[in-house]
Amino acid sequence: MSKLFSFLLIVLSTLCATSAFGAAPPPADQHLLYVATPGIRDYLEWGGHGVIVFDIDHGHRFVRRIPTAGVDVNGKPLNVKGICASSATGKLYVSTIRDLQCIDLLTEKSLWVKSYAGGCDRMEVSPDGKTIYLPSLEGAFWNVIDASNGNPIARITTNSGSHNTIFAPDGREVYLAGLHSPELSIADAATNKVVRTVGRFRAPIRPFCINSEETRVYVNVNGLLGFQIGDLKTGQVLGTVHVDGVEEGPTKRHGCPSHGIGMRLDEKEIWVADGHNSMMHVYDITVDPPKRIASILLRDQPGWVTFSLDGKYAYPSSGDIVDTATKKIIGELTDEHGGQVGSEKLLEIDFANHKPVRAGNQFGIGSRTGLP
Repeated sequence: MSKLFSFLLIVLSTLCATSAFGAAPPPADQHLLYVATPGIRDYLEWGGHGVIVFDIDHGHRFVRRIPTAGVDVNGKPLNVKGICASSATGKLYVSTIRDLQCIDLLTEKSLWVKSYAGGCDRMEVSPDGKTIYLPSLEGAFWNVIDASNGNPIARITTNSGSHNTIFAPDGREVYLAGLHSPELSIADAATNKVVRTVGRFRAPIRPFCINSEETRVYVNVNGLLGFQIGDLKTGQVLGTVHVDGVEEGPTKRHGCPSHGIGMRLDEKEIWVADGHNSMMHVYDITVDPPKRIASILLRDQPGWVTFSLDGKYAYPSSGDIVDTATKKIIGELTDEHGGQVGSEKLLEIDFANHKPVRAGNQFGIGSRTGLP
């Protein structure tokens, strides 16, 4: 075989292995972080507008930006309020204060965008991908949405200032927190009726998280630097944890000292935000009362925290990437221009053979299996 013929074969095989845009196709197996922006109010300086995708396996490097809907009459992007995804149906959902958008995870094309009376807040999709519980914007009710087309199918009225939503891991119940109520409402997903409540907590509930067995809830509340613990079965408040030894003071956003709480995957730790001091505080919850074991200084005031699906990384809304084992910052999220990215609306989605196989959530929820 001549050298020229060998060279032509190499060129031909290279061309066949590239896409129409001249880039090699993405690997079949990926762990990707999807970050919706503007995810800190409507601040465009924290990543602009769209869903920014990062490659977790390669230093959280920027991969691409998915265009999203949601702008006002002047063309300015609206605040993103929530993000959720279903690997069962291959759909990604992003809400703004006005709209809910559905995006196909394979084509990354928008399938539909719909507006709802009362606006939108932080929603969640059922484990089977069929139903979305969509809170109105700090309003009286949650819309129950058909996730395939965005059509409302029911409404749950709590008059609580509807705000944050968590689906139970088994899909049977939905946890509904309003920022005007000190009680957590729990709805039956089969009947779309509130069946019981947890609390009263000491003040209205802000972010919260649950363990995988659905026996405990950990909540931020107004006026508390720290968190409270509730029993999801009895409805009782079990205790209050206050972050001691740090200065308390004003925060840039959210109007409460701790807005952001999550459970590490192995259910041994609670991570809680401290806005005034730009910190995440980590508590060992295997002991009673919980014991603070670390405080991590961030690049900005945190308003949220979630975790990678394997539990190795914590993602405060500041855009810092934290190793959960060492409690050290190992990197920062940056966009295609090198600018800092921060958002309170982010989650991991894993792919195998170019198809979504596992989706995380925007909340930090524990796992029955623990760390891999």
